[in-house]
Amino acid sequence: MYFIDPHVHMVSRVTDDYERMARMGCVAMSEPAFWAGFDRGSVDGFRDYFKQLIEFEPRRASWSGIQHYTWLCINAKEAENVELSREVIKMIPEFIERTGVLGVGEIGLNKNTKNESTIFREHLELAAKLKELVLIHTPHLQDKYKGTRMIIDMLQERSDLPPERVLVDHVEEHTVRLALEGGFWCAMTLYPTTKCTPARAADIIERYGDERIMVNSAGDWGPSNPLAVPDFIQEMRKRGHSEAKIRKIVYDNPLQFYRQCRRFSFKPPA
Repeated sequence: MYFIDPHVHMVSRVTDDYERMARMGCVAMSEPAFWAGFDRGSVDGFRDYFKQLIEFEPRRASWSGIQHYTWLCINAKEAENVELSREVIKMIPEFIERTGVLGVGEIGLNKNTKNESTIFREHLELAAKLKELVLIHTPHLQDKYKGTRMIIDMLQERSDLPPERVLVDHVEEHTVRLALEGGFWCAMTLYPTTKCTPARAADIIERYGDERIMVNSAGDWGPSNPLAVPDFIQEMRKRGHSEAKIRKIVYDNPLQFYRQCRRFSFKPPA
């Protein structure tokens, strides 16, 4: 079955991972800007990173026949540096119209601090001004529910960001309802030790349905699995779900969300 990985950090992965994903049926992916394991020291560091996302990674993905898209932002883990964050946000319009850029993301909260909230709101202001899609990072903490509630409250302060143009990522059993009831899209991240396992994600689908929801691997430099989406496909098959239902979650839903971006030019596989 063909699938799309809506959230995977390929700058952290070797070229073999592209090849393995392609062999398992991956035809496209989107790569959000994220925290690379250390804090960058200058806006020029982000400029080079954005160039890597926009210019090099699509070329590397194409070697395996995978279509690569990206998102731009400064991640919540670096948002405590408000001065640097504002410089990066100011720079984003230089790159936002480049081929393959889907919007602003992944933005959100890490420790639910005042500075993180300030920079999150300023990212939202930019996205609203430029009429861009938004990808949200919800915190990986015991207070994930609090952080997700804070994020959705800030999103709902704005009437100029339609919820159907916002994807709330890393939802789990106790936060998925917040996203869906708010009218947002949401995604479950399949990690080997944290977030959702394929079995938990299948449980959530069985409880909440398959509308406005997708799954991703969020493969990065930490413990993660870039083949987590195929693992979810197999879990759903073992439970007897139809191929059409599985395809909707791993292929049709991402396409439906991304097609709202004027720069999304997906070529269906032959």
